[in-house]
Amino acid sequence: VQLVESGGGLVQLGGSLRLSCAASGDILVLNALGWYRQVPGKQREMVATTDRGDVTLYADSVKGRFTISRDDAKNMVDLQMSNLKPEDTARYYCYAAVLELGPTTEYREVWGQGTLVAVSS
Repeated sequence: VQLVESGGGLVQLGGSLRLSCAASGDILVLNALGWYRQVPGKQREMVATTDRGDVTLYADSVKGRFTISRDDAKNMVDLQMSNLKPEDTARYYCYAAVLELGPTTEYREVWGQGTLVAVSS
């Protein structure tokens, strides 16, 4: 199973970006999906997550500005980011807990390669 992110880039203070993540491979079930971010020298932090019941969690720093959404028919999860701030600058990673086709009964954690978001002031 692979996750591929897209939509990152350079944006000005107050601007918007939409990140997309597409999952592909032998997927039986996508359970939790999420977006995390990391800047050099710091730990990766949760930005937003969603489960199959559409329960969403957001980091306090992005509440009211970011919206996570999933499309289980397309195996995709998006992150709409608005009112971006310089402190949102980071590499954003897509995350999925995946149950793969086959004899396994355990979910496996999968990460994308990340997409860079830079916000200029």
